[in-house]
Amino acid sequence: MRMFAILLVGLVVASPVRVQAKEPDFALERYFAGRSQATGSFTALNGVSRRFTVTLSGRWNGTTLTLREDFVFNDGARDTKTWRFRKTGPGAYLGTREDVVGTVPVRIDGRKARFSYLVYIDAERKNLVRFHDLMVLGADGEVKNTALVTKFGFPVAWTKVAFRRSER
Repeated sequence: MRMFAILLVGLVVASPVRVQAKEPDFALERYFAGRSQATGSFTALNGVSRRFTVTLSGRWNGTTLTLREDFVFNDGARDTKTWRFRKTGPGAYLGTREDVVGTVPVRIDGRKARFSYLVYIDAERKNLVRFHDLMVLGADGEVKNTALVTKFGFPVAWTKVAFRRSER
């Protein structure tokens, strides 16, 4: 019996330990590859309020998610933005977009994604604000995104967006 215990301990100690980083419940490439839609609103402290719908088209190539967003605002205005999220590890991405300053680190913890970025909200690139985004994947499959918008560190607006995947 003593010899069996010594052999068992030897096997456990000699066995390679495989520690794998667990993939979060929410992954941008799993959720946004293909087609999805969203509805949302932007509300500023100065009284500006805009509602919008978004049609999204995502393409995952194994390392980068390219996510095209086609916006239609309640006043008829249209806009298109394209995010590129490069996966750097489990639950970690670096994002870029044409109106965003620099790269945006994205961190996912379970069903929540957090990121913060500087963005020009006007065509002349004079109005620079910071978005502080929190995306949460709900049990119903909907992703809710809330963002506080700040300028010089002071709150100036907020956004709310609800994403739904299209039938694939």
